Amino acid sequence: METATLKLQGMSCAACAKNIEDAIRAVEGVNECSVNFGAEQATIDYDSRRTSIAEIQQAVDAAGYSAHPMQEDVLAGEDDVERKERQTQNRRLRQKVWTAGSIAAVLVFGSIPAMTGLRISLIPMWLHHPLFQLVFTTPVVFWCGASFFANARKALRRHTATMDTLVSIGTGSAYVYSLFPTFFPRWFIAQGLNPDVYFEAATVIIALLLLGRLLENRARGQTSEAIRKLIGLQARTARVLRKGKEIDLPIAAVVVGDVILVRPGEKIPVDGEILEGRSTIDEAMVTGESLPVTKQAGDAVIGATLNKTGSFKFRATRVGKDTFLAQIVKLVQQAQGSKAPIQRLADQVTGWFVPAVIAIAIATFILWYNVMGNVTMALITTVGVLIIACPCALGLATPTSIMVGTGKGAENGILIKGAESLELAHKLQTIVLDKTGTITQGKPTVTNFITVRGTANHNEINLLRLAASVERNSEHPLAEAVVHYAQAQGAELTNAQGFEAIAGSGVQANVSSQLIQIGTHRWMTELDINTHAFEQHWEQLESSGKTVIWIAIDHQVEAIMGIADAVKPSSVAAIRSLQKLGLEVVMLTGDNRRTAEVIAREVNIHRVFAEVRPDQKAATIETLQREGKIVAMVGDGINDAPALAQADVGMAIGTGTDVAIAASDITLISGDLQSIVTAIQLSRATMHNIRQNLFFAFIYNVAGIPIAAGILYPLFGWLLSPILAGAAMAFSSVSVVTNALRLRNFQPKLMR
Repeated sequence: METATLKLQGMSCAACAKNIEDAIRAVEGVNECSVNFGAEQATIDYDSRRTSIAEIQQAVDAAGYSAHPMQEDVLAGEDDVERKERQTQNRRLRQKVWTAGSIAAVLVFGSIPAMTGLRISLIPMWLHHPLFQLVFTTPVVFWCGASFFANARKALRRHTATMDTLVSIGTGSAYVYSLFPTFFPRWFIAQGLNPDVYFEAATVIIALLLLGRLLENRARGQTSEAIRKLIGLQARTARVLRKGKEIDLPIAAVVVGDVILVRPGEKIPVDGEILEGRSTIDEAMVTGESLPVTKQAGDAVIGATLNKTGSFKFRATRVGKDTFLAQIVKLVQQAQGSKAPIQRLADQVTGWFVPAVIAIAIATFILWYNVMGNVTMALITTVGVLIIACPCALGLATPTSIMVGTGKGAENGILIKGAESLELAHKLQTIVLDKTGTITQGKPTVTNFITVRGTANHNEINLLRLAASVERNSEHPLAEAVVHYAQAQGAELTNAQGFEAIAGSGVQANVSSQLIQIGTHRWMTELDINTHAFEQHWEQLESSGKTVIWIAIDHQVEAIMGIADAVKPSSVAAIRSLQKLGLEVVMLTGDNRRTAEVIAREVNIHRVFAEVRPDQKAATIETLQREGKIVAMVGDGINDAPALAQADVGMAIGTGTDVAIAASDITLISGDLQSIVTAIQLSRATMHNIRQNLFFAFIYNVAGIPIAAGILYPLFGWLLSPILAGAAMAFSSVSVVTNALRLRNFQPKLMR
């Protein structure tokens, strides 16, 4: 199975999105398809052995729309192309709006005597003559409104119906009906009917709908502002050293392995590793980290970040679509194109909405014609029902909010992989925090090294050499602390043979023909190694909140190390904020209970799962879920990946491993726990916004259609003019998108 994202063109309403979904799902080999009307994207899971993207595109074309694959390199300017296309489309719409609006204004002005029954001397008679109105209405209907009729014709050929179907029937009915009193007025008079024409209604409706579409297009273009900002972060050129010369090259010409020179105040063009030099780098635009970070030889740098103080040379390690910035943009695009579960209700309604409206319009015409015997009244109510009913607002209610919400998340250093994760985050009840690297700095240091003294063969430096030679084969933060400490003491490391990591216990290997085993007290006990000589030191170190590792050589304990990992400065405040949001905060760690509880007390966490092996972490999450809780797991290591996948929402610290990030639903780029608070607040704000939009969309149609059908006429003698119906329909979509854009003002709240 493969996943592809297609950019769609030609959609006018949510019913179009459903038509495309049905067309793609009908292709043999397609497993799942989700079309996002707001983002104008289709996300497809398909079997590449049974079908291809070309066949899927053909199915979309056959359905009357067009599709093309999203560009693989998201930084290569596709967004600029889309923006230019949207600007061209808006320019054409403006021309038609001005044309239709100007003619509509003239016709409405000329129709005032007919609508009011008053003779106004300022208005020439020829202005409200039916033939004059016909001449000016025809270009509005068949040029300005051409897209409505063309799309309706395509839908008819596919035996489907869309918003364009409703508009075409409504305006077409008003236009065609008006032809008869224009050319056969005497017949109408003979039948006792007024030879009224509704040319002005057709022109005004088309003008208003085009205006609504123009405003909607412009507003929807603003929902992608976050992606444009991200793409705009990248540098345009790079100063590359080739054959001993400095050459300024376009960013697209940089290749992996190039040596690049960066001076103070310049943007770093691509991802890489510093070869020489030292500087402080502002990474806030990518990671959200407010303070500049000091970098020197051997440190990694991120493309699009800003070099502050010094000059340095670095080797490019990732370019183009592989850079960190490109991955961020791609994740945001995927999230914006995904569907939230709350959208399902709107999708179900959209499936039967247009046919139902057509049925209601027919019933309205028959009812009023039979009750009143007045074809004019029947026509007005029918056209009103067709015009006011539009599934656009329903189709835009959820995706526009999701697009703005995920974009706002990216601006705050929070990458949300899908709309489902964003929706689920607002329901969370329990947050499980891994200790090392999440609550703490993840950079433990050796504070105590206690050995069995007086043995001829095992002096301190030799012990450090043996221990560090084994530990340098491990990725664990504690192992890194041991290696750094040994090197600082001048120990020269040697190769270890037969290295083995025992999950949740320790590591072992042979060095210089000796078996070195390094791990927990529990593991030493399981190995039946006598630990009595260090019991008192062990208890003292653990009671002070330090992690203790035991070093045994040939099944005899020779030393213990006390290792401390400082709590992140932001952890206490972030955990307090989570608790004030009504969330239970739990700590999960492989450390012994005594050490874990010391850290828990420091950060005010009341529930701790300690001495949990990596293979037990997912089971611990499952235990919390069986308590009926919706659980988020926050971690940063390889051993956190199963727990991140098991949790309802997995949150990976962006400074952690690629495996953990891949297994998560939300990535917190900066590693600051305050980002969890921001993510939950953003989720709640987005869901509140979506509910507002859905309320507006449903209430608009629930109230608007009966009013247009004339439900108020028996009570007040008042009918909704088709012109007002057109204005209301245009306003509905614009109001939903405008409300979604309010999310751009989202700011995380500090919980005190």
